[in-house]
Amino acid sequence: MMSRYFLTVVFLLSLSAAAFADGSHDRTQFGHDVTVAPGEEVSEVTCFGCSVRVRGRVAGDVTTFGGGIVVEDQGQVGGDLTSFGGNLRLQKEADIGGRIQRDDSARIGGDVSAFSGTFWLLLIFGLPFVILGAFIALIVWIVRMVTRREAPVPA
Repeated sequence: MMSRYFLTVVFLLSLSAAAFADGSHDRTQFGHDVTVAPGEEVSEVTCFGCSVRVRGRVAGDVTTFGGGIVVEDQGQVGGDLTSFGGNLRLQKEADIGGRIQRDDSARIGGDVSAFSGTFWLLLIFGLPFVILGAFIALIVWIVRMVTRREAPVPA
């Protein structure tokens, strides 16, 4: 009787895991370029240290850190384009939900943020380390103040 319940629970968990595995159509990549092929649709694309090429449809946002974004002919992005330290390029008939330099036949509606240059990368990735270092220095200073012993005064 107990094994029947156990097998039922295992079976239901395996079904739910299979359902969640196909639920997300997001693409996140580290160091490898992402290409959304013609006829392909994904939810969102995030790329760290790589570039994104959109030939199909991205329903949400496209974000790159240290890479560029290219929306080729008839590529569609339903959300925003954000590129930290990279370029944005739209080709003919690209359909974007944002504001950037574009070809005359491309349609844009919404906001697009483009932070190019190493300053923004240093600011975004370096500032948290500076804050963390200052916090650690504060803790060390407090510990030293609390544990400091005064030297005995000679009589």
